[in-house]
Amino acid sequence: MKYFITLITLLFIISSLYAAPTKKYGKKISLKHITKVSDIIATPEKFNGKKVLVEGTIVNVCKKRGCWMEIGSEKEFESIRFKVEDGVMVFPLDAKGKKTRAEGIVAVETYTKEELIEEGKKHAKESGEKFDEASITGPEINVKIMGEGAEIK
Repeated sequence: MKYFITLITLLFIISSLYAAPTKKYGKKISLKHITKVSDIIATPEKFNGKKVLVEGTIVNVCKKRGCWMEIGSEKEFESIRFKVEDGVMVFPLDAKGKKTRAEGIVAVETYTKEELIEEGKKHAKESGEKFDEASITGPEINVKIMGEGAEIK
């Protein structure tokens, strides 16, 4: 029994030493209630201009300046962009795959076809991906969170 207690204590100490610290960016998170990413995407007009706290896995990070991260939803193949002003917060590329809690203001914008083509070209250049202008068929609604603060584990 004494051996068992010693082993459990040792495992607890080792696991606490290797636990990933939480890295904080920007302002301190103030909200307690977590809003589901899927709820924001399903009814963006309901959240437009409102401060929200979301939680999820980081599925992508801006490779050029670290000025945004895509936060995965609890629904498969769904995510939302968490955007910050260049240089205000810089998210590291190795944050991809880590868990985050992020707080900011939901912004819903409608883009024309021409604006989407320009944005697609810009994003392709930043990410090193190819962009097909023919993939843009008309105006679209874009939903993102204008970031104020985040925590990454």
